[in-house]
Amino acid sequence: MFPTQRQAEIMRIVRSQQTCTITGLASLFDVSDETVRRTIKPLISDGLLVKVHGGIMLPEHLDEPPFQRRMQENREGKQIIAARIGDLIEDGDSLILDSGTTCVHIAQALSAHSRLTVVTNSAEIARTLAPRNENRVFMTGGELRPDDASAFGENVLTFIRQFHVRYAIVSVTAIDNRGRLMDSLPWDAAFAQAAFAQAEQRVVAADHAKFGHSALVRAFNPDELDLLVTDAALPPEPAEAFSAAGLKVLTGAPHANVESGDAAATLA
Repeated sequence: MFPTQRQAEIMRIVRSQQTCTITGLASLFDVSDETVRRTIKPLISDGLLVKVHGGIMLPEHLDEPPFQRRMQENREGKQIIAARIGDLIEDGDSLILDSGTTCVHIAQALSAHSRLTVVTNSAEIARTLAPRNENRVFMTGGELRPDDASAFGENVLTFIRQFHVRYAIVSVTAIDNRGRLMDSLPWDAAFAQAAFAQAEQRVVAADHAKFGHSALVRAFNPDELDLLVTDAALPPEPAEAFSAAGLKVLTGAPHANVESGDAAATLA
């Protein structure tokens, strides 16, 4: 038996959704994040739940490969971002997508599009989009990471430098309070930078959990991209840095308000 009805309901939700964010639960119950943390603390202590970045999940899901766990983390936010970007991309567009889990969600959101030309280092993205609707998918060579079946190395960078695309869409590990966009692996940052050099529009997709953190490698400053797409309102510090840099930001689900200027017009 669970001591409180709220704890029982949280367990039911986690069993149903596999993973939940603290902010998502707080919104659902109309309470503060801190109240949710106090509620789940005994469940974590008893081994009924485990903490992951930004949320909670059932212990048995820790046996899943790390990439699959990351696909579930902040899933709702990533799907919001993916839908937003899906509305921007038109049939026949060309784009580079990196191998981050947010870009995998974006590829899934693009499944109904047709005649796309996609360059990627992700076997998962290639598998998702190559068989569909007259798409053309170019998969980089290079060594494959066992975690996510994505290619990395100098051969990858050489390969993508032969393309010119309308959009380069990449994810990042963290965005600090100065608005710097960062990656945890040097090869991921190098791929993103090379992709941006080949694109007319440079787009970063980052959910709210990426803000307020730092990572090993600086990928970009705010003035080095054209558009940031995220799922929630920006924290004040990076919002100020983005505004000063003139960065356009799309926030929330499709048809939601645009922050920091008319980003949709920028991509027209």
